[in-house]
Amino acid sequence: MSDEVEPGFVRVRLDCGYDGKDFSGWARQRERRTVQGELESALQTVMRLPEPVELTVAGRTDAGVHARGQVAHVDLAEEVWAEHRERLLRRLAGRLPHDVRVWSVAEAAEGFNARFSAIWRRYAYRVGDQRGGVDPLRRGHVLWHDWPLDVAAMNRAAKRLLGEHDFAAYCKKREGATTIRKLLDLHWERPARGHEDAGLVVATVRADAFCHNMVRALVGALLLVGDGHRPVDFPREVLAGRVRHSAVNVVRPHGLTLEEVGYPPDDQLAARNLAARNKRTLPGDATRAVGAGCC
Repeated sequence: MSDEVEPGFVRVRLDCGYDGKDFSGWARQRERRTVQGELESALQTVMRLPEPVELTVAGRTDAGVHARGQVAHVDLAEEVWAEHRERLLRRLAGRLPHDVRVWSVAEAAEGFNARFSAIWRRYAYRVGDQRGGVDPLRRGHVLWHDWPLDVAAMNRAAKRLLGEHDFAAYCKKREGATTIRKLLDLHWERPARGHEDAGLVVATVRADAFCHNMVRALVGALLLVGDGHRPVDFPREVLAGRVRHSAVNVVRPHGLTLEEVGYPPDDQLAARNLAARNKRTLPGDATRAVGAGCC
């Protein structure tokens, strides 16, 4: 499948962040406020375009999920890019609502695709387990868990989930989409005093891609281990079952933030772009269509 930029156009990369509280997720929807909708509208307005632009994103986030390091791209006519490139960032800052920001706008390297060139996405999930509850100033970004959490037990359980597996038990199924993912990192920590997340329990979750609800379901299973309601082996047993487990809750979205998207060196972007479109299989499994994930 070719992803070449049409002659006369330039691919532009946008790095952005947003507070997901008042958005119905990333993807554009009729009559609902979305991040994609706000960004595309702002781009069309500030560049005075007769037709809407269409953004391609690294990872579509659900309603209520936040982002610090989201990445998207858009293809613009060369003359439009030349006219607006120097002032585009400032104009977007003046046009966009305060809960979504664009940090940088730049011409993308050859072969770049915000979605298919990515080699990993990194999320953080923030939990407060203090008896008194969550700091009111952070209530929109931290889940309160009314049980003390054993971080060491959660990390022992998390370690058993790493690697490439079929995460069907932790995903909301979508027709034709694979649930095979490679989980690169999953660990919990209590940041030290002086850190912006001091007093919280923070999960770092990094994978080559995520299927729908995957991060929030993994967090839900590990919280059951952390508060002593389930043994350390429980999350791995759920994974092996490949079906949703009634005890595993998909935790609320407001504790989740997309922190960063990783890309290979520029000379490997095109190859990664093509490889990411291939169908995934596990040994002994039937072929499954590749899918783009969210959280």
